[in-house]
Amino acid sequence: MGRRWVRVLAVTVVVLAVLFVTADRVAVHVADKEVLRLAQEKYGYANTTDGHMSVAIQGFPFVTQAIGGDFRHVTLTAEKFFIDTTDNRQGGYLDIARLSLDLRGVSVTSLTARSAQADLATGTLTLSYDDLSGVVTRLARAGGPLRVSQAPGSDGQEARLRVSGTVGGTPLNGTGTLLAQGSELTLTVPGAPDAGCAWKMSLPVGLGFTAARATADGIEISLVGHQVTLGSSRFDA
Repeated sequence: MGRRWVRVLAVTVVVLAVLFVTADRVAVHVADKEVLRLAQEKYGYANTTDGHMSVAIQGFPFVTQAIGGDFRHVTLTAEKFFIDTTDNRQGGYLDIARLSLDLRGVSVTSLTARSAQADLATGTLTLSYDDLSGVVTRLARAGGPLRVSQAPGSDGQEARLRVSGTVGGTPLNGTGTLLAQGSELTLTVPGAPDAGCAWKMSLPVGLGFTAARATADGIEISLVGHQVTLGSSRFDA
């Protein structure tokens, strides 16, 4: 009789543990979808038909984190969306290949305003050379297609780019720059001034660009922020 009671108790504990884990995973899935929806509405990181965006609240158990309003680790990834130029120039939209954000120490600051704060936020913004080639070609207008590729000598927040092609019947083979500062990207193309412009990205308050470098696959831009406010953006001001 005693052994049977122990077996029943063991089975009960296992069943309850499974139910708790299942309920916890269901809750985190619902929370992921809600955070995803709010991020889409607030920051516009899913504004294309082929774009993709995901949010993951890490850590177990989720329920105890939710009760306390403190989450250890949240990640956000958005792919294939676009941002417009600061002056809304025709054809000046810039496609973003990927944005990855890693948020640490996230605490809910307002349920009614649906806002939170992250102690530390880091991330990477990736631009492809094909997408940069497309925007400089559209903006230059006169001449054949322009090609953007890697150039050596990236320094701090400014990445160097090789731009080649034809503008107004004149061959172009020079070095341009992409400056990443604050929440703004500024492209300069010597020899094709019309192809240069600036884009402002909607970022959570406290998060900004800190470095840019040209790699073999594209431009990688680093983001860092402390005490980052989630649920409001630089565009709110």
